[in-house]
Amino acid sequence: MSGISPEEQATNKDSVSLNSYEEMAEYYFKYVDAKPFNAYYERPATISLLPQVRGKKVLDAGCAAGWYTKWLLEKGASVIALDFSPNMIEMTKKRVGNKAKVIKADLNEPLHFIEDESIDVILSSLTLHYIKNWNLVMSEFNRILKRDGQLIISIHHPFMDFTVFNKENYFLTELLDDEWNTNNGKVKVQFYRRPLSAIITPIIDAGFIIERLLEPMPIKEFKIAHPNTYDRLTKNPQFLFIRAKKH
Repeated sequence: MSGISPEEQATNKDSVSLNSYEEMAEYYFKYVDAKPFNAYYERPATISLLPQVRGKKVLDAGCAAGWYTKWLLEKGASVIALDFSPNMIEMTKKRVGNKAKVIKADLNEPLHFIEDESIDVILSSLTLHYIKNWNLVMSEFNRILKRDGQLIISIHHPFMDFTVFNKENYFLTELLDDEWNTNNGKVKVQFYRRPLSAIITPIIDAGFIIERLLEPMPIKEFKIAHPNTYDRLTKNPQFLFIRAKKH
């Protein structure tokens, strides 16, 4: 159920899928943690890119229902968690209580509430494909990171979006419509697809050096849970993972 007023919707006109995530917040909290795409594919790859976070200040940019926020806290990090969905913010607070600073914020807008060079690590898991223009968000990420701070992101793989949605022009950045199955039925979700150059260029232009780029295999538990999907993922990438450093 959407808790967004018409006024808030107007100010968040660039925030695609806001109502979708408002509707899916409890589903994420109860079910997504154990989904194979998350547990056996996205998370192992993302965690492999993260540095030691104990004693570090970490921004969870697009925290959803707070799985990474909780994981980071358990590893000894100090965490600021952001999401544009009020219901997702509530789920994160439900998961971690007052152990993290949990803030409703839109990555389409400047992060004025975070000081310059105050963050050691930024983690953004499966979030940035909801942002059309990456120039602002990458500039803000660079501003708030300390020198040599690291940015770790996971996003939809451009090859996957281009082929699965049968698009004609790979070089376009365009909004896609999808439907996801949840315990309460199908939910319409929108996100942007873009070519690889439109992923890499804003990161470099903002002042980052790309350290690692991963197109990983799912781990063996995925094969046990869903052998057919596992086989597909060993031949066709679903997500793309990047670690970059501020210089």
